[in-house]
Amino acid sequence: MTTQNNHAITFGAQALTIEDVVAIAQGSNAKLNNSAEFTAKIDRGVAFLERLLKEEGVIYGVTTGYGDSCTVAIPPNLVDELPLHLTRFHGCGLGEVLNHEQARAVLATRLCSLAQGVSGVSHDLLNQIITLINHDIAPRIPQEGSVGASGDLTPLSYLAAALIGERDVLYKGKERPTTEVFAELGISPIQLKPKEGLALMNGTSVMTALACLAYKRAEYLAQLCTKITAMVSVGMHGNDFHFDEALFAVKPHPGQQQVAAWLRDDLKAERPPRNSDRLQDRYSLRCAPHVIGVVQDSLPWLRSMIENELNSANDNPIIDGDNERVLHGGHFYGGHIAMAMDTLKTGIANLADLLDRQMAQLMDYKFNNGLPFNLTGAEGERKPINHGFKAVQIGISAWTAEALKHTMPASVFSRSTECHNQDKVSMGTIAARDCIRVLELTEQVAAASLLASIQAVEIRRRHNELDEQHMSDNLKMIRDAVLSEFEFVAEDRPLEHDLRHFISRIQQRHWSLYPEA
Repeated sequence: MTTQNNHAITFGAQALTIEDVVAIAQGSNAKLNNSAEFTAKIDRGVAFLERLLKEEGVIYGVTTGYGDSCTVAIPPNLVDELPLHLTRFHGCGLGEVLNHEQARAVLATRLCSLAQGVSGVSHDLLNQIITLINHDIAPRIPQEGSVGASGDLTPLSYLAAALIGERDVLYKGKERPTTEVFAELGISPIQLKPKEGLALMNGTSVMTALACLAYKRAEYLAQLCTKITAMVSVGMHGNDFHFDEALFAVKPHPGQQQVAAWLRDDLKAERPPRNSDRLQDRYSLRCAPHVIGVVQDSLPWLRSMIENELNSANDNPIIDGDNERVLHGGHFYGGHIAMAMDTLKTGIANLADLLDRQMAQLMDYKFNNGLPFNLTGAEGERKPINHGFKAVQIGISAWTAEALKHTMPASVFSRSTECHNQDKVSMGTIAARDCIRVLELTEQVAAASLLASIQAVEIRRRHNELDEQHMSDNLKMIRDAVLSEFEFVAEDRPLEHDLRHFISRIQQRHWSLYPEA
């Protein structure tokens, strides 16, 4: 698992990484760049806006209504109240609530965007987000209600509400009124300045936060599926030569080559090949580097898209305090995250499908090269009444089917909203939520497949059919680590507790699968 950073992550200094967001999500503290240059940049934007207001300049969302109401002039005496109304009328989110880790990631992504220094927000607002992070207070954010442009308006309204002491927050494992938590900790609510409600809410920070978390889970799953494939190959007495270095040199996708190299190392493929009557294994073994390799090869450009969005100013309008310009545009549009998440969820669902096919082989005595049906560990007269992993394989099939169902791209389902002002929207937040769901389902498939593949290897060992010389030290370490927490299935028993335990292990990225990765 990624080790939590003990030092604080600095915002407003240099570009943040996906790992920085994940560190904040998992409990690291945050701080603002304290350089004179950064402080002055923030001050220039605020001062420019204040001067415009005094001169009665027309500023979208400051002296006008929002969206299609941009032609509505706001009376000067009501300008200060406008951001409060923006936060309140967007308080209509529904569905499940983002968990504590996800909500902390949202705090980090929004702070990163605002710390670019072109949103016209004050130091007070930036420091209030730092306060929430460092006190481990997360806004309660319902997942549903965003079309991904003008950004994540409704979910981000819950972040804005927390900063001003309204609605609820997640604190010490409970949902509590923000006012209570602030009073308990001596935190004062801030009052939003005229542009600050819009700056907080008009951006891509919820989808980007989920994308950062999804990326790290996907990165680990690609490695775990490779490790499980190696374990299945050992259990099935598969053919190591399918992963030959010379073979993969002629189709040189780097990620695919990496997966093949990991498999060669796991299987000690440089040793003399096992005797086998089968010239070629079925595709789910033979083509595993090609399936996992697609995900592995996608990761670099997915990282580029996610981190570019993370380190962007994505609200509207942009406040160029240096040149004293208000720039109206559409940076709140979450198309890049939508494309990244639609792509990633498809790749991850293919990992589930790969493992599903491997498990179907592994359980079937007609295809598993001498293993008992359903991997039952029972012997003798008790064997007929034991069914091993039969129901687990059904579960794997169900979870895989659901993952595949969620791969419909969200980005193509744009809706025209808000009096046709928002007439082309990204659906990036829905794409990110779909991706998280596909990851959850695939982690379930992976947990079950890991246990089944190790059951197969252990059956071979108990029957003196295991050649440990064809297993790397790391592969044996993973097997032994799992068996230290999982009892070999000799007699039928409920496996739900075991499955949930190992799903948690996977989500924690508990094992170091490929230390050099």
